[in-house]
Amino acid sequence: MYINLSLTEAISLLISDDNAGWSWDGAEALAKYLEDLEDSLDKAIEFDRVSFRCEYSEYSSALEAAQDYGFTPPKNEDDDEEIESAAIAYLEDQTTVIKFSTGVIIQQF
Repeated sequence: MYINLSLTEAISLLISDDNAGWSWDGAEALAKYLEDLEDSLDKAIEFDRVSFRCEYSEYSSALEAAQDYGFTPPKNEDDDEEIESAAIAYLEDQTTVIKFSTGVIIQQF
């Protein structure tokens, strides 16, 4: 038995998970990503916020996320945008990256 959730309901359920610490923007980005994934797979995804908390993590920047997984910024690069781009490229080679206005969400790897 499935309940069809609206985007707002999914965001609210994600945010209400005190152990996850999703921001509104992060929860919205994840919910939209999951909706798009359902559409591309043509298959319903069970909404399990505990599973999502364990499978995805929100970071304020791609650099922060990449450094958690061993990324070292290029020593000859001083431009913050270039470093962030290099971190995104590193992460995209490893996993799913969901970019949004105030950060990124990555699938754990």
